Amino acid sequence: MSGLLPTISSLARQLSEGSVSSRELVEDAIARTEQINPTLNTVISLDKEGALAAAGRADQARADGATSPLLGVPMLHKDIFCTQGVRTSCASKMLADFIPPYNATVVNKLHDAGMVSLGKCNMDEFAMGSSNETSFFGAVKNPWDVTRVPGGSSGGSAAAVAAGLVPMATGTDTGGSIRQPAALCGITGLKPTYGRVSRYGMIAFASSMDQAGPMARTAEDCALVLNAMAGHDLLDSTCADLPVPDYAATLERGIEGLRVGIPKEFFSSHLNAAVAKTVTTAIKELEAAGATIVDVSLPSTDLGVSTYYVIAPAEASANLSRYDGVRYGYRCDSPTDLQDLYLRSRTEGFGEEVKRRILIGTFTLSAASYDQYFMKAQQVRRLIAEEYQSVLKDVDVIAGPSAPNTAFVLNDDSKSVTDMYMEDVFTIGANLAGLPAISVPAGLVDGLPVGMQLIGPRFGEAELLNIAHQFQRRTDWHSLTPNLEGLTG
Repeated sequence: MSGLLPTISSLARQLSEGSVSSRELVEDAIARTEQINPTLNTVISLDKEGALAAAGRADQARADGATSPLLGVPMLHKDIFCTQGVRTSCASKMLADFIPPYNATVVNKLHDAGMVSLGKCNMDEFAMGSSNETSFFGAVKNPWDVTRVPGGSSGGSAAAVAAGLVPMATGTDTGGSIRQPAALCGITGLKPTYGRVSRYGMIAFASSMDQAGPMARTAEDCALVLNAMAGHDLLDSTCADLPVPDYAATLERGIEGLRVGIPKEFFSSHLNAAVAKTVTTAIKELEAAGATIVDVSLPSTDLGVSTYYVIAPAEASANLSRYDGVRYGYRCDSPTDLQDLYLRSRTEGFGEEVKRRILIGTFTLSAASYDQYFMKAQQVRRLIAEEYQSVLKDVDVIAGPSAPNTAFVLNDDSKSVTDMYMEDVFTIGANLAGLPAISVPAGLVDGLPVGMQLIGPRFGEAELLNIAHQFQRRTDWHSLTPNLEGLTG
């Protein structure tokens, strides 16, 4: 393993002390990105001029007495967040040249906190995938092993943090797309409660489940970023109008007496045996810290994937209907009539996985199938949510694996479409139920990272971050970094 990479908290101290400037950090991050990105393919758009200008403003603000812990810290955005004047492609040919005229609320909030955006991270096209192989701009490589996937859809963000390009990147999580790549890349990733963070300006996939969150090296860093990201937004009707606690202020609480539920369904035949052993060892660390381990059951776990892959494609079908070659986005050449314009623009503009999900969703929303598929899936979703709610009345959090396997090989022809969908089997439930969840590095299997997932009650992010922080005080898995010598010349 290579040496320690800086965290947001350590950079904040250096910036506060004046031992480093934001411009120096940004220049270093740009140089590192230009050196490593040709191999890893983590960044789609690098905004050097904008980043250096923002760094200059941050240094001036500090000189004028500003003290925000995020001020001047470099970061990257997943390319699903609209950024004014900077290409936002959603990793699709459909939006390959789209320059938004406005910022997403998350972008504005982190900008207002003083963070410096270097540009946009690669991702699965329209956030549809678990491997970051569906991007129009090519697959992202896992920095732990460049022959393997980083996970998805926020794989570019996870790989960028793991490789030390930046200490933090934004991600989005619809069915596990923050937690699964965080696990496969050995970083910390938090999916907040649905409605805790505004979705305004975040290009929609499945609107009832999409949620933005931070991806960083530590739970402490995620807490610092969530302080800035979270909060009510009048531009998003699904955003909760609730006060935002200081998530960093409660990290040092002990976890003695905490009740941690372990669902037996999470340790089923879906789970790789070596991953199961590693996660079990990690859970014992929580017990050693004073937590009580409680066996629980979530009997509808196996229904989660099929439920999700009815509801999410249906919502995607509706959301992606706006890309018609007329208003904005890709437009085919020389259409013969309106029908040809629609047909060829969408056929040529969308990738195979996106088209697959549009077709599934359109079918399940059809008059002949709506009651049989979509309504049934919504009923099962309610059942799954009630199971989580019932279990979380008896325990404080639920713990288990973030992903059933370590990072798998790129272009693995042995994995079917349904095999790929099963990579989200342990994360999907939290999205269907709208609950917060976090993945933390929990060990290595054959040199590849494994993540432990913690799921809490609605708006229980402070508790999750506290537990994750206490776990990271007792372990050093989060401090391990991949060997990048071959990638840095």
